[in-house]
Amino acid sequence: MGGWGAAAVVATAIPFYMEGFWLQTGLFAMSAAVGAIGINLLTGSTGQLSMGHAFFLAVGAYAYVYFAADPGQSGQHALGGLGLPTPLAAVLAVLTAGVAGGLFSPIAGRLKGAYLGIATLALIFLGQHLLFNAEPVTGGYNGRAVPPLELFGLVFADSPALVLFDVPFGSLERLWFLGLAVVLGAAAFARGVLRGRPGRAMNTIRDHEIAAGVMGVPVARYRAGVFVLSSMYGGLAGVMLALVFQRTVPDYFSVLLSLDYLAMIVIGGLGSIGGAIAGAVFVSVLPQLLTRYSDSLPLIAEPGSGGVSPAEAARILYGAAVVTVVLFLPGGLRELFLRLRTAIRGRAALLTRTTRMRRSSAPSPSPTPSPDTRS
Repeated sequence: MGGWGAAAVVATAIPFYMEGFWLQTGLFAMSAAVGAIGINLLTGSTGQLSMGHAFFLAVGAYAYVYFAADPGQSGQHALGGLGLPTPLAAVLAVLTAGVAGGLFSPIAGRLKGAYLGIATLALIFLGQHLLFNAEPVTGGYNGRAVPPLELFGLVFADSPALVLFDVPFGSLERLWFLGLAVVLGAAAFARGVLRGRPGRAMNTIRDHEIAAGVMGVPVARYRAGVFVLSSMYGGLAGVMLALVFQRTVPDYFSVLLSLDYLAMIVIGGLGSIGGAIAGAVFVSVLPQLLTRYSDSLPLIAEPGSGGVSPAEAARILYGAAVVTVVLFLPGGLRELFLRLRTAIRGRAALLTRTTRMRRSSAPSPSPTPSPDTRS
């Protein structure tokens, strides 16, 4: 409990001491963590391979923009929008991603393995076509500006100005606490699902599909339902990403983003909520760090200079991490953490036992004779 308390104190104090780069990097990691939890429910816990997770992030991001923005003009194109309150727009965006997953769920309920992966890959190409051509909704190639979230009178933007303990709180500082709350809520809900009856059914479907059917588990229904739930997690991650980026761009929601999410759950540990979060932090933070310190790192060149760019180097590194995990550490970073914790506890217990044995075996000092005894 002490460790969790210390982690909570550190997470709360970060916006008061860290600069904007680290806050933005942390927010990217939080968004990735929410999306990774969703795809881990689908792939890690139920055994359904999905290559289209980026599509649902795009649905969430663009749906939020459309629901929250007012109609306007961007160059020669008229932009649509409903101008709804931003909290309502965020909720509707997540539900829209769930509806998109529901439309695909009959296919997800009947396909499995590589067949489902190929089918979901088609969602990426469909999404890219819509993002570039549905200009009244998406803004086309240039994307759309994202309306800032306003919750209980607090605007998650740089203005109006807000100062806490002599620290100016801009959009990143305000979004930091919102992101923490969303990640904790998403992790708690997913943990509840996995620890309950649905989680046991999902794991049975993953490990023994025929046995699950024999025991009365509606396999197709569970597969479809988990696909919808995973889509909603993706939509929520897309809303968070849009709020951090402050602009939605179609190129970001490509097949590479879906591959990144698969790398997150493999590196972190399949079927584990903590592993999904750890893998998301690793995969999302690594390119940012390589970009930040590219000048002082060997073999890393600035983007466009002809060498290995930070993004390419990051993909090489976590590609190597995926191979290492598959070969030597099937449980991912979660298994590595558990091994280290067990080793530390074992060493501490051994040290305590050795100290007690030394104390018990030490000779007791002989008593000093009294004057009567001497005589």
